[in-house]
Amino acid sequence: MPTRPPIYLYTDGAASGNPGPGGWGAVLVCGDARKEMSGGFAKTTNNRMELLAVINGLEAIKWDGAEVRVFSDSTYVVKTVTEGWKRKKNHDLWARFDALAARFRLEFTWIKGHAGHPENERCDRLAVAAYSLPGLPPDTGYMEGDSGSTAGMTLAL
Repeated sequence: MPTRPPIYLYTDGAASGNPGPGGWGAVLVCGDARKEMSGGFAKTTNNRMELLAVINGLEAIKWDGAEVRVFSDSTYVVKTVTEGWKRKKNHDLWARFDALAARFRLEFTWIKGHAGHPENERCDRLAVAAYSLPGLPPDTGYMEGDSGSTAGMTLAL
């Protein structure tokens, strides 16, 4: 059986206000294949959109056991996965992520946002375009009072 190439997943989330209208964007690249996707919600947080970009990107991958290299400008997402930050919020999305993560060999890399990285910039444009659409659905997992801020976040022991 031939070895499959790694899949590169670039992601970004955005919110106009926090909370406010929010969107996510993801770009999957594998060899010569490329897929772009995005979505948005009427009221949500930036952190939820950052995590949802990763989730939706992973959900689009059909190869169990695939090597997936995730690139995100979200300290919240990357450090929660790689350094074990305690998951104080967004439990609904983290449960979805955990179920997906078990299917893949994941590697997370933080990249600086708005620094000219072509795929990150594309994801940002997708996310902003998504939250700018009229008639966005509600984010049923968003809870009032959850600003999505990483302030006061602690490492899990």
